[in-house]
Amino acid sequence: MPNTSPDFEPLAYSVADACRVSSIGRTRLYQLIGEGRLEAKKIGKRTLIPAASLRALIEGEG
Repeated sequence: MPNTSPDFEPLAYSVADACRVSSIGRTRLYQLIGEGRLEAKKIGKRTLIPAASLRALIEGEG
């Protein structure tokens, strides 16, 4: 779970955390990744969603 202190902004979110902070469901999140509207990076077995990509999607730029 990301640190929620006001001076800390995560570089990326796990899928579960991206769903939590954006209120987007897991299935829809993966659909957005598949459509190329949301960036995802695989690091080992983990899938991380860059915060900038999630922010752009929410702000209507994605």
